[in-house]
Formats: sequence, structure tokens, C-alpha cells
Amino acid sequence: MLLRILGVFALCVATTAVAQAGKYNPVLDIGDTAPAWSKLPGVDGMEHSLADLKDKQVVVVVFTCNTCPYALDYEKRLIQFTKDYCGPDSKVALVAINVNRVPGDRLKDMQDRAKKYEYNFPYLYDESQKIAKDFGATFTPEFFVLDRDRKVVYMGAMDDNTMVDKVKTRYVEDAVKAALAGDKPAVTETVAVGCLVRYARERRRN
Repeated sequence: MLLRILGVFALCVATTAVAQAGKYNPVLDIGDTAPAWSKLPGVDGMEHSLADLKDKQVVVVVFTCNTCPYALDYEKRLIQFTKDYCGPDSKVALVAINVNRVPGDRLKDMQDRAKKYEYNFPYLYDESQKIAKDFGATFTPEFFVLDRDRKVVYMGAMDDNTMVDKVKTRYVEDAVKAALAGDKPAVTETVAVGCLVRYARERRRN
């Protein structure tokens, strides 16, 4: 009898955990408070925290990297988005975060690429990989749009096509515009397309 009760309890816990996750995200759901990062090193030599952006009404977080072809395809789009929406007096910020711990994706590599291609947005490194796990990020690139209360209002792909000349729907831009207006975007979650985040395998202890 006790085993049956424990089994039902475990099933309820598992069901609750699944219900709290999004359609495509294993951790977060739309409307959840976004995880906060603190003192992550950036390519600019400074440390960055989500709290630094307290004056921004909307924050776009993108998990990306140096070594994924899909992430590199979106590189110019991130630069252009920042030019269009994230000026000095803008209420919008875009922050890119890399958590891969493989050759080509270390902080020095990030600094070299950011300098070469003139990144105009913060590009941060989290060697612990914790922030990506907290967001439930699976792919690079994968986007999250946060409103003024730092609730997640959109997560998934930046747009509907990896080929820029075939894009018809710009999910992130639409979500940003809706959040600035205090509204919810028409599309709140999509499947991100890209390379898998290179999470380190956890060693099992005997």
C-alpha cells in the first residue's frame, strides 16, 4: 500500500513538472519569471547581470555560440536587430550568452569574433552553463523575450526561416513590439532551429 501511495505521489510530481514547462521548453513556460544571471564575463572585459538592465522595458536573451553554423547565420540578424531596436535611448536590450565549453567557444574566441564582426550587443560567457539550464535552452540560437516584469512572453526561434531572404514572420520582433505596448504577442512559443547546446556530461559517482 505504501509503495502504491509513493508511486502515485511520484507520478503527480512528474505530471506537475511537465505541466509547468512550455510546449517546446523543458523548463520554462510563457508567463514564468525569467532566471537571472549575475556577474557573467563579457567580451568587453566587464561583468554583466540582468539587474544592470533594470531601466529596459524589454530584454531579448539569445543563447548562441561561435561554432554552430545556424548561430553564425543569425549573426548579422542580431547586429541589425540591435541597430533597429537597441539604441542608447531605447527601452529594449539584446543580450547574447554562450555556454559551450569546447574549442572555438571560449571567452577569448568570443572576444576575437566580436571584435572581427563588430558586435554591438553584450556577448557573455557562462562556463558553469547554469543560466542556459535555468532557461531550458536546447539550441543555438534560441531566443527568449522578457517583458518589463521579466516574465517570459516569447521563446523559440527568431523568425520562421533560417534563410534571411525567405523570412515571412519575425517572431522576436513581433514579441518585442507587443511587450512594449503591454500586450501579448500572437505567437508565444516556437521550435528553435539550430545546433544542440554543448552541455557537459555529468560524471556519475559510484
